[in-house]
Amino acid sequence: MAGSRRGRLLTMLVACATAAVLLAPQAAGQTELLEPIPAPQHDPFYTPPDPVPDVAAGTVLRSRPVTVRALAVPVQVDSWQMLYRSTDTQGEPEAVSGTVLVPDTPWTGGPRPLVTYAVGSHGLGPECAPSYQMRQGQDPELGLISLALSQGWAVVVTDYEGSGTPGPHTYAAGRTTGQAVLDAARAAQRLPQARLDPAGLVGVWGYSEGGIGAGWAGELAPTYAPQLRIAGIASGGTPADLEPVVRHLDGGPFSGLALAGAVGLATAYPDLRFRSILTPEGEAAVERISTQCVDEFTRDFAFRRLADLTTVDDPVALPQWQRVLDANRLGTTPPAAPVLLYHAALDELIPVTVARQLAADYCARDVTVRYLESPIDEHVSYAANAAPAAVTWLAERFAGQPASSTC
Repeated sequence: MAGSRRGRLLTMLVACATAAVLLAPQAAGQTELLEPIPAPQHDPFYTPPDPVPDVAAGTVLRSRPVTVRALAVPVQVDSWQMLYRSTDTQGEPEAVSGTVLVPDTPWTGGPRPLVTYAVGSHGLGPECAPSYQMRQGQDPELGLISLALSQGWAVVVTDYEGSGTPGPHTYAAGRTTGQAVLDAARAAQRLPQARLDPAGLVGVWGYSEGGIGAGWAGELAPTYAPQLRIAGIASGGTPADLEPVVRHLDGGPFSGLALAGAVGLATAYPDLRFRSILTPEGEAAVERISTQCVDEFTRDFAFRRLADLTTVDDPVALPQWQRVLDANRLGTTPPAAPVLLYHAALDELIPVTVARQLAADYCARDVTVRYLESPIDEHVSYAANAAPAAVTWLAERFAGQPASSTC
């Protein structure tokens, strides 16, 4: 997701949906002045232990209770921040931060389901982390998260690698992102205060960058986290094949996303040696974007071409970049559970042909996949407009209803 339209639309959802669904009557007037919250780079909670313990993936390394806010109003859920052990692209232990939210209403009918929610593009810098923005009352996706909480489900939201914890964030890197999504679920189920059953059902949901996280979580789960009982994977606006997405964005109004993706992939894959092909202007651009959030770099790097910042005419065509882009393509492995894919035909960021190809790839691998396509929405509007359908679909999976397929 990108640009000021994203902020306006989803901030409105924060103000309306969250207030309507989750604010207790007595909380509606509680808009007291807030104590300043230190940014992650100034908060020792986010500093990983050195070295990161070689404990089981999904182990909680530390946790603390926090208040999640919609604007200045406390959201009526029990919530905790946690630092948990995950795995990076190279297979090494890493620490990732995240937030667990549990409705304060009782759940009957077996273990409370858990949704591991993968956020869309927030940015590369530490202050873009959802765990920080939710405490600040500024996270643009809290309205979407509230739709899951309103069902009585617990929700865990990962910050991803290098967001909150020292970065820059590994933006667009599929494996580490999917592993962070899965390990967030394992950590939430192991967090004693949350009182979640490790045998409970888990749903995966994400849009845009979150579609990468949800999609990779689904494909990795059978081998990386087989103990999770994943009921369904809802993935929308998904950049499933990065090369056509980068080529579509590069030099256009949202070209900052292409540069952010290059920085994120270069962080996850040091062998790309991205800085070795940067011009002095490119080096300055990378330094700047590495600390920015999505609205900032969408504004600052609009209409810039990657070739203008590098010493080669087409950096995407370099063999090392082709290998990495191919390694980050979704659709090559059957996911762990039924899949809901949804995409806007008028998506200005991620061509709809990418989503159609992912649906076709899954159908060819006998995956139970339902594909929804809006003929009138664009990228940001469909994040909001399709969210109720995604929640309904997940509710059917939690209820044990058979999933239909559009293959």
